[in-house]
Parts: sequence; structure tokens; C-alpha cells
Amino acid sequence: MWIYVLKRLLQAIPLLIGVIVVNFTLIQLAPGDPVTLLVGDYPAPEEYVRQVSREFGLDKPIPERLALYFGQLLRGNLGFSFANRMDVGALILQRLGPTLLLMLTALTIALLIGIPLGILAAHKRGKLPDTLAQLGALTGYSIPDFWLGQMLIILFAVTLAWLPSQGMRSARSSAVGLESYLEVIPYLIMPAIALGFRYIALLSRITRSAMLDALSADFVMGARAKGLSEKRVLIAHVLRNAALPIVTVIGYNMGMLLAGSALIETVFSWPGVGRLLFESITKRDYPVMTAILLMISTTVVIANLITDMIYAALDPRVRYTR
Repeated sequence: MWIYVLKRLLQAIPLLIGVIVVNFTLIQLAPGDPVTLLVGDYPAPEEYVRQVSREFGLDKPIPERLALYFGQLLRGNLGFSFANRMDVGALILQRLGPTLLLMLTALTIALLIGIPLGILAAHKRGKLPDTLAQLGALTGYSIPDFWLGQMLIILFAVTLAWLPSQGMRSARSSAVGLESYLEVIPYLIMPAIALGFRYIALLSRITRSAMLDALSADFVMGARAKGLSEKRVLIAHVLRNAALPIVTVIGYNMGMLLAGSALIETVFSWPGVGRLLFESITKRDYPVMTAILLMISTTVVIANLITDMIYAALDPRVRYTR
């Protein structure tokens, strides 16, 4: 097992290096000039513009900037934010907590609803529950999450006035301790549903497909012949053997969940990394954009690695075939 994990780690290193090179190069070649935004809309002396370019290293060619960036990363330095005038690492850490809270809540909702829905659809194949589950999954997978977020705001915040539409806490709040955490819950409900809705549909479809494949296996007939209850057959035998594709979908979509939070956080003014990415794009804040994309890419690589490890734990044959 440890040899297998070591191989996967060694494969991840060149992948991350390639991701850094591609992300950095694409961002540097993107249209727009951060110097113009730093200087402002008013005419500025040419010498001042050159001074700002030198100060932030924007006067150097891209290969040299890339080499300097790799040197910063080796020292654990993610750079300096043009727009916020502070260290990028500290800036991202300020926003990371709300994003993790939103991601984990959305993922939990998707797991608690999507997997049971897929199990029910497979168990009731061809019947009304299966038809409704498939229709709901198709609808959920087709709806853009940012559009769903806006519809939720119109319904539950504007029309019914049940939930707050923006932010993470009230601007007038003075709550501390446990009360401050409980205060976040009403603000979290709509963005978590909007972010997790697509993954509910995805998990239900994958679970249904994997369960149907497992239900046709011979061991299911053997388990039923032993007199086991249908519930135990489904959970202890069928779901366990259908777990590999479900785990794959969960692991491989972690990066997508993090990247997708950018639109949701913007719609709901959620103060997380996704909204910071959107703000950095509008302000051409290259160091922040590069650091966030690096974080998303690293999350994808780590999630894939953890998924492979779970794969190897669930099915020992994987360790010897990769």
C-alpha cells in the first residue's frame, strides 16, 4: 500500500509543476493591464507608470517572472496582492474558512440526498420513484447553479422573506461564541443548496447506475437465497460493491466544487475564496489569481490521490494493477 501511495505522490509532482506553468503563463498572457488599474483612470506621468511596473515586477519578461514565481513558491511565498496591498497567503487564509464551510455543507447535502435517491431509484427500477428520480436528476444536472441561486433569492429572500440573501452575517451583529456560529446558518442555507444541487443529481445518477450493475451480480442472488432482508442486501452487499464509482465521482469533483463556488459566492456575496477570485479577475490581480488557481489545481490532485488510496483500500487488486 505504501509503495502504491509513493508512486502516486511521485506522479503528482510533475503534474503540479505543469499546472503551475500553464496557469501562470495563461494569466500573464490574458488581456488587460494591471498597471492601468494600479495607477488609476487619471493620466499619470510615464515615469510613475514605469516605477509601478518595476515595483511589482511587471516590467520583466514572462519566463523571468515564472522563474521568480517558482523561487517564491519554494520559499512558501505566494506573492503580494496588487489590489489589496497584502501578502497573498494571508489574504487567502482570511477567505478560506467561509469557502470550506460552504463546500463541506454543500457536499454533505449532496451525499445525504443524492446517494439515498440513487439507491431508491435502483431498487424501484422502472417504477414511479425511479422515473421521478431520473427526471429530477436530469433537471438538476441541467440547471446552472448561479441561475438557481438567483431563483432562490427571488423566492425565499425577496418574495417570502424567510432567509437573508447576501453575506455571511448581519452587519449589525455583535454575537460571539456559539451564537455567532449559529447566526451563520440562515445565510448558509441557500448558497449551500445552490452549490450542492448539481452534485445531488450527479450522485443520484451514478449511484443508480452502479447499484443496477451490482444488482445483476450472482452474489446478490446468493445473499437473497440465504434469507437476508432486502435492506441488508442493498446496503451491506450491493452498495458496498457499487462504492468505487461513487467514491470516484466524489473525489474527482472536489476541485470542481471549489471552482464552482466562485459563482455562488459572487451571487450571494459570500466572503470566500471564490468571491476573492472573481474580484481579483476584475482587478487584474495576477498574484491572487495565480495562487487561487494553484490552490484549486492542488485540491484536484490531492482529491484524486485520496480517491486512489480509497480505491486501493476498497479493492486490493488496484494496488497491483497501477
